[in-house]
Amino acid sequence: MRYLTTVFIIVLSSHFCLGQTHEIGLYLGGSNFIGDVGSSRYIAPNKLAFGGVYKWNRSPRHAFRLSVIHTELEANDADSDDPRRQERGYSFTNSLTEASIGLEFTFFDWDLHDGRLKATPYLYSGLAVGYHDNFYFNQQGQRISENTSSFAYGIPLVLGFKTNVLGNFIIAAEIGARYTFSDEIDGSVPDYDNEANVAFGNTNNTDWYMFTGITVTYTFGKKPCFCIF
Repeated sequence: MRYLTTVFIIVLSSHFCLGQTHEIGLYLGGSNFIGDVGSSRYIAPNKLAFGGVYKWNRSPRHAFRLSVIHTELEANDADSDDPRRQERGYSFTNSLTEASIGLEFTFFDWDLHDGRLKATPYLYSGLAVGYHDNFYFNQQGQRISENTSSFAYGIPLVLGFKTNVLGNFIIAAEIGARYTFSDEIDGSVPDYDNEANVAFGNTNNTDWYMFTGITVTYTFGKKPCFCIF
C-alpha cells in the first residue's frame, strides 16, 4: 500500500510544464496466464494482445505512461508439466481489458530533441486494473458462467528496450508481468468465496498474467523544459 500511495502522490503532485514531449501509439503482442489452471511457464504467449499507449516524457530519465490493452487470456491444463493438472483437464478463455498508469524509468538519457540516435533499456511500473468475466468449474469440470464481471487490480512489472531508429517513430520491445490481487480470473475462487465447494487451487497465491510485445509510438511536442519537482 505504501508503494501505491507513493505512485499516486507523484502523479498528482506534478505541475504542468509547457512544451513537453509526448508519445502516442500502438501496442501489439501476446498474453499468457499464470495461476491455478494451465501451464506454469512465465513467458509463453498464446493469445493476441493489442491496444494503445501514451507517454509524457517528464524528464530525460522518466515519463508518465498510460496504456489500454485487450486480450483473451487462455489456459489449458494439458499444457502443464504437472501430472495432476493434466489429469484434471480444466481449461478456459477469459476476455480481459486492462488500463494501466504509472512511471517509466530509462537507464540512459532519453532526450529526443538533440537529433541523435537513442537506445535504452527501461522499467515500467504503477497501477493496473483488468476488467474480466466471472465463471467457475462445476464438479464435472465444466466451465459455468456467473453472468457477472469483476475488476482485477494489480501492479505491472515491465522490462523493455526502446530506440528512435525510425526518427519520430519510437519502437520498443517489452516483457511485462501483472501481479494481481484477484484470484477470480481463472475461476478458482467463485464470487470471492474461498469456502465454496467448487473452489480449488492455492488460495494463498493470486493470479498473474503476462504481456509480451512491441510498441510503436509517434513523438511530438516542442523541446521540453524538463521541470523538476
